[in-house]
Amino acid sequence: MKVLWLGHAAFILTIKDTRILIDPFISGNSMAPVKVSEIKNIDYILVTHGHADHLGDTKAIALATGAKIITSFDLGSKLTEEEGGLNVIGMNIGGTYIHDNIRITMVHSFHVTEPSPSTGFIIKSDEGCVYHAGDTGLFGDMKLFGRVFGIDVAILPIGGYFTMDIPQAVEAVKLINPKIAIPMHYNTFPVIEADPYIFKKIVEEETDTMVIVLKPGEEKEIILEK
Repeated sequence: MKVLWLGHAAFILTIKDTRILIDPFISGNSMAPVKVSEIKNIDYILVTHGHADHLGDTKAIALATGAKIITSFDLGSKLTEEEGGLNVIGMNIGGTYIHDNIRITMVHSFHVTEPSPSTGFIIKSDEGCVYHAGDTGLFGDMKLFGRVFGIDVAILPIGGYFTMDIPQAVEAVKLINPKIAIPMHYNTFPVIEADPYIFKKIVEEETDTMVIVLKPGEEKEIILEK
């Protein structure tokens, strides 16, 4: 499994031959290392919620690549009303979409948005289990996610103001108990400035979780012991 960070909350997961793009905020994202036109060969686009810095360039990328969009039912309905030709899979919290050996489960997050609740995604395959928390505050059900799904990699916001800050994200790691944590949603705007290496230091001192700090455009291959 490979994890590529495109800045903010945007990631590309490569699981065997399947490429999954999450929250593709590229245009207007000063951290983005690529242009929208450079994003190719995407099979699925996962959208956690409708805010512009997460929905981002979903429509343009989906139309250019033919990718299927997985998001909440209400947001998916709004997208198809606005733009013809989109292939949208509208789900709801607790639901799972299955592609080959990959299970994509939509889970809840704590965040205010419209037209439907904000979500996270848990992507599970033979190569491991990844939790992308989306925009969220800290909540106790993260412990259930870790217990039910056996999360290997937790991708968590640390920037504060709109989401958890570093101290809360550290507590999230303790609840989830993943093998690896990857920080996101920081330094895109002045109001969410944060030092990911402080997060790394505290997590690795207080837990058994390893923190991987990615640079925008950096891809990390993750091989987990079975």
